[in-house]
Amino acid sequence: MTPKIEMYTTAMCPYCVRAKMLLQNKGMHWEEIRVDMDRDRLAEMMQRSERRTVPQIFIDDRHVGGYDDMAALDARGELDALLHIPSHEAPVHSFDHSEDAPT
Repeated sequence: MTPKIEMYTTAMCPYCVRAKMLLQNKGMHWEEIRVDMDRDRLAEMMQRSERRTVPQIFIDDRHVGGYDDMAALDARGELDALLHIPSHEAPVHSFDHSEDAPT
């Protein structure tokens, strides 16, 4: 079962890049919703997430939060379950969360 992943982003967002890298390393695909291209999408993101910053990530309509929130889920071993990745299929190379995200 493939999860539905929606990510609200902007073009010049290093945390958006990190979030995409994390999901890509797990073999996931997502719908990218650019809020800098459409003010209605920005309003939608703020209404759904009750936040104003990007990225805002939803997995199967569950609000995960931003990159830091998703990385924390991954560090605790909880992200794979949300992504429907069985533990025996988890990628060998995990995403390194130890580096500070670029500013």
